[in-house]
Amino acid sequence: MTDTVAAPAADAAAGIASSDSRRQPSSAAGRPSRRRRRRRGFAAALGLTPFALYVVVFLAVPTLIAVGSGFVDGEGRFTWSNLTGLAEPAIAGAFFGAFWLSAVTAIVGAIAGAALCFAMVGWRSGGAGRSLVDSASSVLAQFGGVMLAFAFIATIGAQGLVTVLLRNTFHVNIYANGVWLYTVPGLILPYLYFQIPLMVITFLPALEGLRPQWLEATATLGGTRWTYWTRVGGPILLPSFLGSLLLLFANAFSSYATAAALVGQANNIVSLQIRQALISETVLGRANLAGSMALGMLVVMIVVMLAYSALVRRTARWQR
Repeated sequence: MTDTVAAPAADAAAGIASSDSRRQPSSAAGRPSRRRRRRRGFAAALGLTPFALYVVVFLAVPTLIAVGSGFVDGEGRFTWSNLTGLAEPAIAGAFFGAFWLSAVTAIVGAIAGAALCFAMVGWRSGGAGRSLVDSASSVLAQFGGVMLAFAFIATIGAQGLVTVLLRNTFHVNIYANGVWLYTVPGLILPYLYFQIPLMVITFLPALEGLRPQWLEATATLGGTRWTYWTRVGGPILLPSFLGSLLLLFANAFSSYATAAALVGQANNIVSLQIRQALISETVLGRANLAGSMALGMLVVMIVVMLAYSALVRRTARWQR
């Protein structure tokens, strides 16, 4: 009787031992895989090193120097006087001009770009028209600065090709009330040249993320197309649209080269006021005021980008 009980117990013990022996090689085999994952993570971090150095050298350090200079005077002593200079009428007006220009171009660019995106959704994916607009948007969204200013001067400037053609052939003078292209309101047209393509790039993926099943479900429940866009499609696209609008605002607010090339000596936007404070030979001892204006621009950009990130996170929930 004892032998019959002991035999199964011995077999069970042997089974446990064999299972333990089988577990040991698997755990040993797991160690190299963990080491392999660590090496892979180290290699990925090492690959980010050039980009991290670039960000530190060309973004973080210049930002700290520019902002830090707003808290010192010409002799390097700490002062608050540069920040109080932001309340001066000329500088406050420059911030207002930048806000106004950025808001107008962002709103117009967002509406026009969204309309173009709606038209593109109806085109065949991978077709010639769709590929052409996608490629053009990717290029034109990055086309700015002095080259864009020169293109508009050569095309619709005071002696531009289109200006002369309209005046000599159709007796239409687009500058009858003044040369508006070289003023701050005249910057709206060049800015829209890169704002609309940027809206296409940022908003089209969200529009393509709308699932056909949602429209079918609305129709099955007796809803109309208007019901779909007001109750389903519109609320889903609204965070993405507002996020793209904020991105366009930030893009226009931070632009400098196009305005500097077209507007010239007029300093009605804050980026040109910063240049004036740095290089002016008539206004001496106020170079550090540029740092306080840069700090004001930085605060605006941080607020805008935080709002943009929040909207992007909300949009991402519908694109999973």
